[in-house]
Amino acid sequence: MPSRLAYAAAAVTALSMIASTPASGAAMILGQGLATVCSKAAIAGRNDKKSIETCTQALETQAMGPRDRAGTFVNRGILKLRRKSYDEARVDFAEALRLSPDLGEAYVNWGASLIAENRYAEGLSEIDRGMSMGVDEPEKAWFNRAIAYEGLGDPKNAYLAYQKAVELAPEWQAPQRQLTRFSVTRR
Repeated sequence: MPSRLAYAAAAVTALSMIASTPASGAAMILGQGLATVCSKAAIAGRNDKKSIETCTQALETQAMGPRDRAGTFVNRGILKLRRKSYDEARVDFAEALRLSPDLGEAYVNWGASLIAENRYAEGLSEIDRGMSMGVDEPEKAWFNRAIAYEGLGDPKNAYLAYQKAVELAPEWQAPQRQLTRFSVTRR
């Protein structure tokens, strides 16, 4: 008889702690200028008002192609997401998708904003949509999928998603820490 794995997650308090901090994947803007500064702020994990203002200035004053402009909207949306301004972040992600409908990062970050509001099924759907288009940091999408699965009461898929995040980015500590909350037993 084949063995089955049972997955048990830690207490709900741990879930609420991680659900409030989904991972976000920035869009890399190369070159010089304010859009690059905005990109670097998003990649560095910043969320200060000055960085948001820099992104806004880039969008208002810098000449960019549609893809870089869309990436700058994603980056500004990420900064807003980190400030828990979820509706404002989704406005930026929507504008990014209007400019570049195949930008997976916009969907993944849209999904992260929904997960942060405990809208797990919706968030998971948006993340999956973005992943199907390709993203630069799939480990962050897998991490957010794990949070969504925990929120949906599916510890097995949460565990597997955290494992996938670790597989894709072995040096990233966040999913490794989350895996320590699980116990896996054979039945």
